[in-house]
Amino acid sequence: MGDNGAMDSTAFDASLEHRYARLGDGFREPAELGGFARPELIAWNEGLAEQLGLGGLGADRDRLARWFSGSEPLPGAQPVALAYAGHQFGSFVPRLGDGRAALLGEVVDSAGRRWDLQLKGSGPTLFSRGGDGKSSLGPVIREYLLSEAMHALGVPTTRALAAVATGEQVFRNQPEPGGVFTRVAASHIRIGTFQYFAARGEREALKTLADHAIERHDPAAASQDQPYLAFYRGVVERQSRLVAKWLSLGFIHGVMNTDNTSISGETLDYGPCAFMDEYRARKVFSSIDHAGRYAYANQPAIVHWNLARLAECLLLLDEDVDGFQAELDRCPEVLGEEHLRLMGAKLGLDEPREEDRALVDAFLRRLEDEEKDFTLSFRELASRVDADDESMFGPFETQWRARLVEQGAGAATVRGRMNAANPLFIPRNHQVERAIQAAFTGDYSVFHELNAVLRRPFDEQPEHASLTLAPEPEQRVTRTFCGT
Repeated sequence: MGDNGAMDSTAFDASLEHRYARLGDGFREPAELGGFARPELIAWNEGLAEQLGLGGLGADRDRLARWFSGSEPLPGAQPVALAYAGHQFGSFVPRLGDGRAALLGEVVDSAGRRWDLQLKGSGPTLFSRGGDGKSSLGPVIREYLLSEAMHALGVPTTRALAAVATGEQVFRNQPEPGGVFTRVAASHIRIGTFQYFAARGEREALKTLADHAIERHDPAAASQDQPYLAFYRGVVERQSRLVAKWLSLGFIHGVMNTDNTSISGETLDYGPCAFMDEYRARKVFSSIDHAGRYAYANQPAIVHWNLARLAECLLLLDEDVDGFQAELDRCPEVLGEEHLRLMGAKLGLDEPREEDRALVDAFLRRLEDEEKDFTLSFRELASRVDADDESMFGPFETQWRARLVEQGAGAATVRGRMNAANPLFIPRNHQVERAIQAAFTGDYSVFHELNAVLRRPFDEQPEHASLTLAPEPEQRVTRTFCGT
């Protein structure tokens, strides 16, 4: 540490490791960071930095802006772009890779957990496929807000460490201010990473990848008789529970391609994602999802499909078709059980039973028929635990209150349970868009306010009550876009 308590370059250098980059040339390509002339730090996640052992870096914002835009080499960093393939909207692309991202290295925190540090929008790589490798400031603001909100909601997710405005323009449909985002992840290994080597028939590289993934994410699998099958079991569990969590919050990922499906079970990529306002089972936000492949209600089937693609890869290492099929078949079961548990809690049930699925379905039908707001309706329902009429949710209320009486908990207990399971504040599309448009003018106050509020999604925060509201018709944002 330096005299003023700030972490010096030597200390930071020692904290970076590069295990993934050292797996071999086929796993990554060097990434040259060109940098920007006038980078400005918009946000530094001090809490996350402390967790990673990087808390002392926050004293020098200009240095952070240079480091986390790629304008000045981060001590100890070895920037690389990762290779992977993927099914995009059902069509296989054998070579994708990080077209606008660079993995700087890995940090091991005080608990021994390993985390990737990755820049997004720092410039072109060998995988850019003709693109400029840069990012508009809009996707940077969106991913920062969405990923940190998801973390506060208890959803496994990549995290936001820093957001930087580059001081330059990027050209999409029109000129927009540029930005760079620093993402933290348990790893950036995707189903598409396995597909990359499987499609090439590179069995040894596939085995190297699988062994590394086991060491990093499922070390207990290494001692099993069938380590790759045991590893697969863990991925199925994590991804199934993740999607159940998305459904319970009205979240639509929007681009569930296999290259966006992380084997760590983290939510990866916040491009065309969105939280629903009014409930619609077939809701789609992504501007490129013309057929509704990744609609809200399709997400369970899609994660099952994606996991089948991973099984196809791992069968090159272990030919137990029946074993992998049995694990894949557990996906709907695990997802369904977790979804019932989460939705039961949202309805105030302490131990939901199989027959309670009908109660959950009845409530969702009511929301869809009346186009009610998904998030706020659960809070409104909590306020009616001891009401004696059906004025808001019709006959469902009578069935629901009868079920609550059966379980024996008092009204205050049920209301508290529901309020602990149902957020008031979510990153609504129109509020995120408001933060983006303000940032385009150099005003980051909306972003900072929204970020602070979203850290406490279950608290009342009366001074910010307007941020709980669904959009007015003229405020609605019905389409979201990829950041490229």
